[in-house]
Order: sequence, then C-alpha cells, then structure tokens
Amino acid sequence: MVPLTPIDEPSGPSSPASFLRKQRPQGLASPSSAVPSPTSSDYSSTGSSTPMDLRPKSSMDRLVQRARPKSLQKSGRPSSLFGSRRGLPNHEEDEATLTRTTSHPSSVHSQSDYLSSLAASQVLLHGDVQTASGMFRKRSQYLVLTDSHLIKFRTQTRASELFPTIPPSIGRASGIRHSRLSSSGSSHDLNTQNEGLQSIPLNQIVAIYRLDDGKPYFSIEIFHLDEDSFQESSTTLQLHDPRDHDLWLSSIRGTALNARLKDPMPFSQQLVEYTARVLEQDLDYDPHQFHMFRVVQRASRSGGGARSSSDDLTKLTSNICILAIGVFKLHLVPLPRNHKTLSSTSLTDLGGISYGLAALSAFTVAQDDDSFYLRFRMPLRSGISLSIASSYVNDIALSARRTADYLRPKWPEQPFTWNVPKVMDEDFLPIPPIDEDYEALNRTLSAYCAAYNLDASLIRYTVFADVEDGPAFCLEARADGRKYNVLELLAVLRSLRYNESFHTLSFAGVPLDELQRLRDPNGSEHVAWRIRFGEPLDQEEQSNFTLLVQEVRALALNSTSLRRLDFSHCLSPTSTSALRKGEDQGCGICEALFPMCVKQATNIDWVILTGIHLSETDLDYFYSAVIDRSCHFRAIETGHCGLSDRNLSGNPARMEPDWMLNLEHCSFLRKLNLSNLTRASSMEPLIPTRVLSKWRLEELYFSGTSLNKESFMAIAEYLLSSESFSLKILDLENCNLQGHHASELLRSSVEQYQGTREMRVTLSGNRLESGHDLFAEIIRHNQCPSQIIMQTIEYQDENSFRQLLEAITFNQTINYLDLSKLSLPSEADVSTCGLLGRLLTTNRTLLWLDISGEQTHLVASILGAGLYSALNGLKHNTTLQVLRIENQRLGLQGASMLASVIEENKSLREIHCEGNEISLQAFTVLVNSVERNTSLLYLPDMTSDRLWAQKKVSREVDSLQENSASGITPISSTKATVKRTLGKTMTGQRSAHNRMSSGTQPAFDVRDVVSSLSAQWDKEVARLRGYLARNYERTHHTSDGGPGALDFGRPATSSSLETAMRDFSLDQTPRAEVDRQLGHEVEEQDGRVQTDESGDEGDEGDSPLEMK
Repeated sequence: MVPLTPIDEPSGPSSPASFLRKQRPQGLASPSSAVPSPTSSDYSSTGSSTPMDLRPKSSMDRLVQRARPKSLQKSGRPSSLFGSRRGLPNHEEDEATLTRTTSHPSSVHSQSDYLSSLAASQVLLHGDVQTASGMFRKRSQYLVLTDSHLIKFRTQTRASELFPTIPPSIGRASGIRHSRLSSSGSSHDLNTQNEGLQSIPLNQIVAIYRLDDGKPYFSIEIFHLDEDSFQESSTTLQLHDPRDHDLWLSSIRGTALNARLKDPMPFSQQLVEYTARVLEQDLDYDPHQFHMFRVVQRASRSGGGARSSSDDLTKLTSNICILAIGVFKLHLVPLPRNHKTLSSTSLTDLGGISYGLAALSAFTVAQDDDSFYLRFRMPLRSGISLSIASSYVNDIALSARRTADYLRPKWPEQPFTWNVPKVMDEDFLPIPPIDEDYEALNRTLSAYCAAYNLDASLIRYTVFADVEDGPAFCLEARADGRKYNVLELLAVLRSLRYNESFHTLSFAGVPLDELQRLRDPNGSEHVAWRIRFGEPLDQEEQSNFTLLVQEVRALALNSTSLRRLDFSHCLSPTSTSALRKGEDQGCGICEALFPMCVKQATNIDWVILTGIHLSETDLDYFYSAVIDRSCHFRAIETGHCGLSDRNLSGNPARMEPDWMLNLEHCSFLRKLNLSNLTRASSMEPLIPTRVLSKWRLEELYFSGTSLNKESFMAIAEYLLSSESFSLKILDLENCNLQGHHASELLRSSVEQYQGTREMRVTLSGNRLESGHDLFAEIIRHNQCPSQIIMQTIEYQDENSFRQLLEAITFNQTINYLDLSKLSLPSEADVSTCGLLGRLLTTNRTLLWLDISGEQTHLVASILGAGLYSALNGLKHNTTLQVLRIENQRLGLQGASMLASVIEENKSLREIHCEGNEISLQAFTVLVNSVERNTSLLYLPDMTSDRLWAQKKVSREVDSLQENSASGITPISSTKATVKRTLGKTMTGQRSAHNRMSSGTQPAFDVRDVVSSLSAQWDKEVARLRGYLARNYERTHHTSDGGPGALDFGRPATSSSLETAMRDFSLDQTPRAEVDRQLGHEVEEQDGRVQTDESGDEGDEGDSPLEMK
C-alpha cells in the first residue's frame, strides 16, 4: 500500500462525475471533488459521447434494481460462524433481526432513499481491503469512510458507482500491498451483504482501538452497537503499513466523534432504569451521582504469532456492556438480550461485576485510541486488571476521577496511578466545598467499606470536642463485640488521612495486633511516600514495613493539625514479642512515629504508649527522639510498658540516681512523673538541681516516692531559680516530708517571684506536725503559693491545727485550700471551732475551701458538733465561692445552720455537702433556703443521703418485725414506730384502728412509707433544680424572672412529713383490704394505744422522718 493521494478529476460536463450527477435525483448533495485514496496511481478519464438513450443504466438504477428482499431460504447457513453471539440462541430473534427495518428499509423506495443519503455524504477516506468471511473464506472489498458511515463494498467499481469521486478500478499493479479487513457479520451486514455494500453508522461506534494480537500486521478493532435491537458487532482492520494504520485509526475516531456530536445516540429510558436497578441492588445508586457509558470489555489476546482458530474464539469474550459509576463503585453491567427481557430479566442472573473506587490503584488512558486500563486491588491481595475501550473514554476518566476526589476530598494526591493525556487534566473541575462534619469522614469511611466489602454499621467511633487537644476522634469497640478485622482497621485508618478536623486520635483499647504482624507485598499505592509539605521518603524502605507502621506513619505525615496519639493497651504482649527466637521487631508504633519527629515531619508532641510492651528496638527509637533538641515533646506516657529498671512511673523498678543524668538532654520536657519509685540508698539527690534547671517543667510529680534530705534541698534550690517559674503543679504527696521541709519549699517557691505565684503544691499524707511552728509561720506571712492541698494530715496535738487555722486567717495569698480528711485526737473543741468560724468570717482571699471529713468502717475523721456554730461565720463572708463540707454528719441541726447561711450569703456558687446523714426534712429545709438565694449555682441532689434514709427506714421495719415476733402487739409496736417517725406533730391525735389478723406482716405495709419517701424526695429534687436553673439564668443574664417564680410547689417545712404519711393508715393497708374481701372481721379497738416510751428514749439518732 502506498501513501494516500488525492483524486484529481477533469471538470466539465463530459466528466464521469458530471455524468453521474445528472443521473442522481435532485436534492442529493455533490460529493467532494478531492478525496484521498489509498490507490497506487491517479485516475483520469475523458467524457463519453454515447447518446443518453443508448447508454447503459446508471449505477443508481442498478443498485435500486438489486435492492430487493432476498429469500430467507438462501440464508440457511450464515456467511460467518462468528456473527453476533447475542442473537444465535433465539431463532425468533434471528427472524426479527432479518426482517427489522431500523437502518435499512426493505422496500425499494426506502432502500433507494437510503442509498441516496449515502451517496450524498462526503467521502473522507477510501481504500482496497480484504474481508475474511468465516475462518477460511476471504474476499476482497473496498472500504469507504464518509462523514456519517463506514461502508464496505465488494469491489472498488461498486464504490465508484455510488461515489463518483472514487475512480473505478482498472487493475491492480503487482507487488503493491493492500489493506486487509476481516470482520464478523452484523445485522446490517446480513441485510445488505448480497447488495454489494455493508455500512456502519458512525454514531453507533462504541470503541475504536489498536488490537495487539501478536500477528504480523497492524490491526484496528471497531465495535458498534444497534441499541434498537441490542445487536453488537465488531470489525477488524488489518494493515501492513503503520502509516496507513495511523491514518485509518485517527480518521475513523475523528469522524465518529463528529458524527456523535451531530447525531447523538441517547440511552433509552428503559435501559437507564435497568442500569439503575442494578446499582440499587448493590446499594450504590444515587440519581445525583450516577453516570453510565457504553464500553467494550476487551478480552486478553494470546501472545503467540501463529494464526489459529483459537484467536478467533477469544473474540467472543470481548463484548459491549454498560459502565456505570455510582456513589462508591464502578459497575460493568451486561446488556439485556432484547427489549422483551429488558424489564423482566432477573437482576441476580445478570452476572455484572463492580469494584469500589476506593480500591482503584491505576487508571491509564491510551494516547491515540479509545482503550484504557483499570486496576483494582484489595489489601493483602493481588490486583485485578480490566482492559476496556470506549469512545467516551475522556468522559469516563473525568467522571471516575471526580468521584474519587469527592470520596476523598482532602487528599492532595489520590492513592492510584493516574496516567492520562495532558489534555484531560486540563478539563478537571474543582471539587465543591465540603458540607459535612469532620471533613466528610463518614463519606470516606463508607467508600472504603464499600470497596473492601465491609459492613459500615459495625464500626463505631465518638468525637469529643470539649477536651484537651480537641476535637478528639476515639475509635470504640466493634458494634457486635468482636475484634475489628484487618480490612476494618485499614478502612478507619485510611479514612483519617489528611483530615485536619481532629487534633487527637485515640485507639485506646482497640486491638491492633493483626496490623502489627502483616505486610502487604502485592502493592504500595497506599504507602505514604512523602511528607505532606516536604521532601519525599525512601520508597523501598517504606514498602518493607508492616501495615501498622505504614498506617501510623501515614497518619502522622498527612495531618498538620494532629497533636496527640493514644495507643494505650492496643497491642498485647504476645504480639509485640519476637516472632522468632532472637528477633526483636518492636511494637511498630515507636518505629513509625519517633523517626518522623526527629525529622520534624509531624506536629505530634504527645504520644500515649501505656500498656504496650516496649522492647530494645522500641527504646532505641525512643531515646533517639528524646535526646534530639528538635523534638518538642509535651508528653510521652509509658506507664506499664514493661520497662523494668528504666521505667519512669507505674512499674516495679529500682532507680539509680546517676540514671537521671541521662534526661538532662531533654530540654523541652514539660511534664515529669516520678511517682511510686523505689530508689537505691544514697546520699545523692534523686534529681540534681542542674538537671532540673535544664528543663522548663510545668508539672512535676513525686507522689509516693520517698525523698531524702538532699532531694528536698535540690528541689528547693530549683524553686529559687527563674527556670522554675513555668512550674504550675508540684506534687509531694506521701514523700516523707516534715514541717520544716515543707516550709523551706514553700518559701523558696515565692522568694524570687514577684507577686502571688499561681502554683499548686500538694503536701498530703506527710508528717507536717514535726516543725509545724515554722510551717504555720511561713503561711501567716504570705510566703507560699496560691494553692495548697493538705489532705489526710494527722495531728496528734490539736494546738498545731489551731496554729494552722490562725495562720490561714491572716494569709492573703492562698485562694485554694484543701484541708479534707484531717485527723484530730478527738472532735474539735469549742476554741478550735471558734478559730474556724473566725477564719470563715475574716479571710477575704479564699475562693475554694474543702473541709470534708471521712467516714469508713475503720476511720472516722470529722470535726464534730462544733462545726455547726463555725458555719455561722459564712454569713459574713463575701469572697468564698466553692465550699466542700462532705461526710461531716451535719444532720438536721447542721443542715438548718447551712440553710441559714445559704439564705444570707451572696458569694457562694457551689456547696458540696453529700454524705451528711441529711433526712427528708433537712433536705427540704435546704431547698427552701435556695429559693431565697439567687447566686447559688450548685447544690447536690443528696443521692447518698437518700439511700441512707431509706436504709434507716428498712432497719426500723426489721426492728418492728423482731418486736412482733417477741409477742408485742403489732398495732402497739406499729404506733410506737409511727410516733418516733412523726414526732410531736402527731402526738395527741386519736383515731380508731382496726385490728389486723395475726398473720399480717407490718413490713408489707411500711413499703408504702418508703415509696412515699422516695416520691417526696423526687419532688424536692425537682424544686431544687428549678431554683438552680433560675439562678443560672440570672447569673448569665438570660432571664429576668422574679425570685418567686418557682415557689408554687413549696411544702411547709413542719408538715412535709405529714405529706409523706398522709395516706398511711393501719386500717387501710393492702393486706387489710384483702382480709375484708375474704370475709375476715376486724374488731375495733377503743382507747388510745400505749406508746413504747422506752423505744423513744433509746433512739438517740435522728430518724430519717423525724420532726423536731
């Protein structure tokens, strides 16, 4: 075949073209006068002088004569064994196909019109071809490309008769290689095969692509579809010259594109609904995110060069189908067989396939044909490749990429290979702004679950906003209680990448053992190759890591807002131990995070590794990060990590003093917890002053660690220096501290500090009574910080406690004081309580005070009854805001005094007074006082006191049962209990009561008393909450309601218990009513029931229903 050359025809009325134009009907457009042709030489001819009536009939007349229907008996054997495979099984469909007139009318006139329309089209390219009809029969044909059809003629002469611009054949020059065409028959071919031409409408072409079948020529495969009958056909062009191959390929593609633009082939409504049903069955249909395209799913060809029938058989596996893109997946939907089965086909019989777009690993588009390649890969599995072709490849690529970007909106680079022409990259549209919470986390997580075939409802997580380093993402346990599998963990971790809405990620308690043991050798598309805004990482090194290292490192590298990671108790000791003897792989988390911190590739500065066994490998990564000055760690929590003698907290260890020198290089350390340590006997301090001065600590804990004198002096010297000014918390609980040690530490903390130092010092559990005079003097002269905690201090001499109270009275720096659980030799005497009342009256600095006691089975630390009078000093206090006075056995008398304080004090905001044996009457008194107070914001519901009151009633019932069993009259015993319960408010009232039968149990009826007590308590709680809500609104200026807006439900204090007992009567109990119904007669008893005076005098404790 030689290069294509244009045809130069002579002009004038005698030219063949002019002669043919005269014979065509009017209205047919003239073909182009210059059309390139793959012939060996130009053809020219002179006109003919033969009279019109003697000339043979024109080519149009001959074609019209031959365009008559053929007998179906002659087509008993198909011309090709490889026709449309969709029509072969059904003979009725074959008949309908042969008689249908969708593209080629059967009548002579309609056939003539069709040929006339073909003749009117413009010829763009033509050439001699050879057609393989069947496996062994071949015949020469001539291929013509017009602006609307691709037409095959038997000979060039037949083509020249219809298109005068094509010269007639005058013989072929020897030695010239021509184009070859082999094709399978189509419905159009069957109708027009015997008429000398076969046509393919260009707007019905689905795909045109190169065919690499290993044969010694260049092939082009063309798939086209008649959607009216769902008949698909393929045509293969075989060319020996690569220039001819490229010319035909580009010409057919370009012309087909223009034909689709002029005469598009829209999808029928039935086919759209059919495809939508397929996606809906897969839970992937959304009308706003639904795209469908006609494509060819290509078959893999054999690589051998020999021609065999097996090459033709593989053609059957290439077929036209519908490619649909849903919300999360890409679907390949087979075409229905015909219109009859379009709506009746069972979706379970379709055999379509779908792939999650989140699992897409490669998308490659060919440069010069319609083919493209997709690759999908599930974790830990080999990839699945799809070879597809479509004339709509640009739209498919843009739609798939846009959907992938929508599913991962914050990813700057998608985790798949994107190899497309540059022109397509310019057509991308920006992703719309995210309108979902937490940067569309649910959308991305659902996409991964769909791609990995997971049930998204089993994955649970919680987001906490109002926490330190919030918002915080916390992965919860699986919904069904089982462990998360590998794919579920990968879906969660990969969904969190590039998510800038979280500052904390917590996987506490979620087992990650499977990720720590597995590697994925089948692909690396999800491996983080580079820092988000930095240099690339070593690709080969990243691929060899375990899945846990890869995913944790990706989280650290791909988020700039992430500050804290919590992996506490995520790995079991067996998973972090060596897999083989002598092998130490570490836990993986240290390997993933700490090298990135050294490179300053992440902003994470708080890592929680509690409960994870750290090996030697982990410690190497740990030390390299801790000693590096570029690592700005706020905290690394390593409690219960099996660190043996190198642990800092919470592990059995023996600390050598010299070991602390290794921490000198941690200059950015902010929090140090050295609690519960057992150190070796030494005269050296636990931490030298020069080491402490290297840090800018904010929190320092020695709780439970016995400190020697040298350690105290080192800490005091550190507190004197300006390097300690950033310290906010110093915890010295149970550190074997004495009074003179504590005074020295307090004085050192403020000596060089200008003004009041805001620091909390905990001195709980120490023996402060030794050297207490100096300690009290330091506090009296304001040489101490603003917050002091002194819990569980034991005083052998009450005078020492009086010194402390007097010192605090004159102190002007302490605003937070905790004196709870103090132990005195006995209850505080009158002078001690007077000093406490003076403190409450005089001190104008305290804002927070805790004087709670302690009541256990073995210990009772309370101040005693003198506390009642001391509370009277709060009436004159104008600064205290929070008072804690729990477990002090206030009872009714103390509650009444506290209620009077509430009515007069306007500075208190919170009062914590649970555990004080408060009865219902005492609680009512407190609630009534809150009604008159508009500044109090918190008073407890007294839940523990409520339980105490109910238990006391139950004990009285048990006592009643014992008295009944000992022979005492039940009615008399019951009245005695009622008298003790109601007090003097019920004295003197006489009523007639029915005698109950001997089998009646009083406990059955007293349950009503307990129930009534609970109901009345609920009413008081409701009143209390209403008053507190009113005060809150007033404090925050959200309401202007009057102070009496909530007083409608208030009961009278003296009659509140009568309300609780109003319906309780011995002659109207449930058991008595049953007795009446069964006919038992109850005799009336006259006179007053004698009361059990001895029982009244012996009950010294306050009854829960007592009225005084």
